[in-house]
Amino acid sequence: MRFEIPFSGHENVRALHTRTIEITTELDLTPQGDCIVGVGADHGCVSIPEMLKEKLRRSESKITITIQVDDEEFVIEGKGHEDLRLENPHDIVIRKSSFLCPRTLAIGCDKASDDIPRKMIKKLQNPKTKGLFVIEVI
Repeated sequence: MRFEIPFSGHENVRALHTRTIEITTELDLTPQGDCIVGVGADHGCVSIPEMLKEKLRRSESKITITIQVDDEEFVIEGKGHEDLRLENPHDIVIRKSSFLCPRTLAIGCDKASDDIPRKMIKKLQNPKTKGLFVIEVI
């Protein structure tokens, strides 16, 4: 199953966090949000389709998240978990750790925001940049 979430860049995108990557429906971003790579997302965790949520809530699920900006792609591999709540209306966070909260989409991910190529981050620092956060679950 594949689900695409459009989002926009923001001048304060830093992507320096070593453990997480986040997108948000919020339109504003302070420099302290150093894991956030996109704002104005069409969805937070709560509005992800139920069929996808069911797949995300399986510990054996393999989750692939692809961040697409122009012709560039950044791919992250993670895992599902039966205790994912997926209830936050604004945020989607993927984590290297196993920490669970209403914003968590995937755990045990192999990359964080500081791994994203700086060329892509430079593009995401432009508010006119459009990106896609693509979720695929096997």
